[in-house]
Amino acid sequence: MGEEVKVSDALIGVGQGSEAVVAIPCSSIQIDISLPLDRMKPRIVNLCKDLFAKWSSVDESCFTIETVSGGITNLLLKVSIRENSGNINLLTVRLYGPDTDLVIDRKRELQALPHLSAAGFGAKLLGIFGNGMVQSFLDARTLSPSDMSITEIASEIARQLHKFHKVAVPGSTEPQLWNDLFRFLDKASVAAAALKFDDSGKQARYESIPFQEIRAEISKLKDLTALLNAPVVFAHNDLLSGNLMINDKEGRLYFIDFEYGSYSYRGYDIANHFNEYAGFDCDFSLYPDKEAQYDFFRSYLQPQKPHKVPDHDLEALFVETNTFRLASHIYWALWAIIQAKVSSIDFDYLSYFFLRYNEYKKQREACFSIAQDYLSRLK
Repeated sequence: MGEEVKVSDALIGVGQGSEAVVAIPCSSIQIDISLPLDRMKPRIVNLCKDLFAKWSSVDESCFTIETVSGGITNLLLKVSIRENSGNINLLTVRLYGPDTDLVIDRKRELQALPHLSAAGFGAKLLGIFGNGMVQSFLDARTLSPSDMSITEIASEIARQLHKFHKVAVPGSTEPQLWNDLFRFLDKASVAAAALKFDDSGKQARYESIPFQEIRAEISKLKDLTALLNAPVVFAHNDLLSGNLMINDKEGRLYFIDFEYGSYSYRGYDIANHFNEYAGFDCDFSLYPDKEAQYDFFRSYLQPQKPHKVPDHDLEALFVETNTFRLASHIYWALWAIIQAKVSSIDFDYLSYFFLRYNEYKKQREACFSIAQDYLSRLK
C-alpha cells in the first residue's frame, strides 16, 4: 500500500494564515505514458488500489478509463470507479511526459498546489505517484483557443486571474522568469548539441538556431522590463486554453495545471495568456487588439468596477503586457528545443521553436518602441 507524504496547506481565511499539514497518499508506481489505453488500464487500476485502500478489493471490471486530453507534455485521464454499493467515483490521473523535470520544478509545483486549491483554484490533490498525480475530477469542458476571446469568458478569466494573483505561496517571492529563461537556454544548448535528425533539411534548420543571439536578446529584454517596475505575483505562467475549463451549466470557470507556476511578473502572465489565443498553430493574427486588451485589463484591475479603472493604469498595464509578450515567445521557443530532445509525444517541437522565435523577432521592434516611448514620457 502507498505511503503518505506531508503537504503544508495554508488554510485561507482560517486562523489568519495558520498552517495545517495534510497527509497525501504517495506511491512509487510509474506508468508509461506511451502505452495504449487498453494496456495502461491495469496499471492505472493497480495505482488506484495502491493509493486508496478503500478500492483495494474492487474488481478491475469496475474501473473505466478514458482520455480527457492529450497535451504536448502531459496525458490527462478520467477514471470512473463503480463501488459495490453502486456509487460512482470520478478521479483525474495526470501522467507527466518523460523528462519534464528538465523544464518543470515539481517541488515548486507541489508546494504551491495546496495553497491554490485552498483559494478555490484547480482540482483537489488526492495522491502522488512516481510520474504523476491524482486529483479530484472537475465536471467541466476544456476551452478552445477561440473560446478565450469571447467577451464574457475573457472577462471571467481576467477576474479569476486577479484573484489568482492574490494567492500567497510560501517560499521566495523573487521572480523566477529570468532564472528560468537562462536555465532553459543552457539546457536547450546542450539538447541541441546532442540531437540529430534523419532528415537533413530538419538537421540544417536545427543547427541554424542562434543561441548566442538569443542570450543577448534575453539580456536586453530583461534590462528593458526592469525599468517598468512590474508588480510581482504568483503567476500561472501557462494559461492556454487547455488549462482553462468551464462548466457551462453553472457558468463556472476553472484554472488547472499549475506545473509552470512561480512568482513572476503580472504582465508576463497576462501576455503569455494573450499569446495563447493563437493556439498551437501559432496564428498570431488572433492576438487581442488594444480594445480587447483594455476590456480584459478593466476586469483584471477592478473586477467589481471595471469601468472605473483610470486611463493611466490601463496604459501602464498595456505597455507592461506587450513588453513581456516578447519574453513569452522566447520562453516557449527554448522550451520546445528541450522537448524536441526528450519528448516521445508526436509533436513537431522544432517547427514550434521557429514559429515562436520568429514571432519574437517580428514583434520585437514595435514592442520595444512602445515601452521606450512610454518610459520617456514618464521622465
